[in-house]
Amino acid sequence: MAGITVVALEQAVAAPYATRQLADLGARVIKVERPGRGDFARDYDRTVKGMSAYFVWVNRGKESVVLDLRQEADRALLDAMISRADVFVQNLRPGACDRLGLAAGTLRARHPRLITCEITGYGGTGPYRDKKAYDLLVQCETGLVSITGGPEAPARAGISIADIAGGMYAYSGILTALYERTRTGRGTSLSVSLLDALGEWMGHPYYAQAFGGTPVRRSGARHPSISPYGAYRCGDGAQIFLSVQNDREWVALCERVLRRPELVRDPRFADNPLRHAHDEELTGQLEGCFAGHTADGLLALLDGAGIAAARLRTVAEFAGHPQLAARDRWQDFDSPVGPLRGLLPPVEVAGRRAPMRPVPSLGEHTEAVRAEFAGPGSGPADRAPSPA
Repeated sequence: MAGITVVALEQAVAAPYATRQLADLGARVIKVERPGRGDFARDYDRTVKGMSAYFVWVNRGKESVVLDLRQEADRALLDAMISRADVFVQNLRPGACDRLGLAAGTLRARHPRLITCEITGYGGTGPYRDKKAYDLLVQCETGLVSITGGPEAPARAGISIADIAGGMYAYSGILTALYERTRTGRGTSLSVSLLDALGEWMGHPYYAQAFGGTPVRRSGARHPSISPYGAYRCGDGAQIFLSVQNDREWVALCERVLRRPELVRDPRFADNPLRHAHDEELTGQLEGCFAGHTADGLLALLDGAGIAAARLRTVAEFAGHPQLAARDRWQDFDSPVGPLRGLLPPVEVAGRRAPMRPVPSLGEHTEAVRAEFAGPGSGPADRAPSPA
């Protein structure tokens, strides 16, 4: 995406996550921050050598420009930046950009090739339009929390899943709009709400609830409709996690791992709905057989039989995962606190591995951008059309 310029009036996680994906592809992302402390995600924690883990995660590869949009000169600079941009992304509270004269319709009337993307919590209309929509709250509103956790209590997902969902739909929408612009020559206006994005991911629970006639139950690490699926104890006291997705795998598990071929013919376990209905009895059968194995030995048996299985790793163990090390998936990048290590972007492009670019300090690029965009010959007429 070299040659694509993104101006982002962004904060927190959802919009920064979307624009970091664009930066990873080579786009120039200019992040506009407020004077003083900047994006409030900078202050979420101090765990990365004094920097916020959230901020480091979603802001790599960007330029940071501090602007006070109440000041005429700074507002004029933002307008100049937008006039030369391909994409404008914002996730301010609903109505904030309208009050600043930065509504999507206004911007695209001035700049027909511009792609605008607004990320909101609950959408630009409706009774929830002005509600604050932090990640946990959207998890609650979509019903995710009600089906996450164990029988005793619900739980939030352990990552900012609503923000990630919104960011990824914004990212894919922007890519689609850039492709469309190559055919039409015109930009478009996109909007993504966290409620809609995470709601899309709730499709299976919705259909199970709507047509199953009973509430979806919380099942911890077990699956609400597939069995055997989840954690099972081994003879050394450790747990392995098992997932049997079809009858062929069930037969292989019984014959090659459990050495209990008669279970295939047991009417309680004849198909997945029956296995799930008798999950407690099935768990007893499996753990009785697994008691004669260590976790390592059992995983080797399962792998040999083609049964999907895993061990439970901590985050620290994930960081040292042998598969990531073997594929050289970690790379150092720079930051205001020195070199840091991060995972390369998930999409691998054959023959290409661009270095990961630095995390910006607050306002690091303000003066350079001011000189570039506020100087003579900086208007939209002086900018060659971008390749997209």
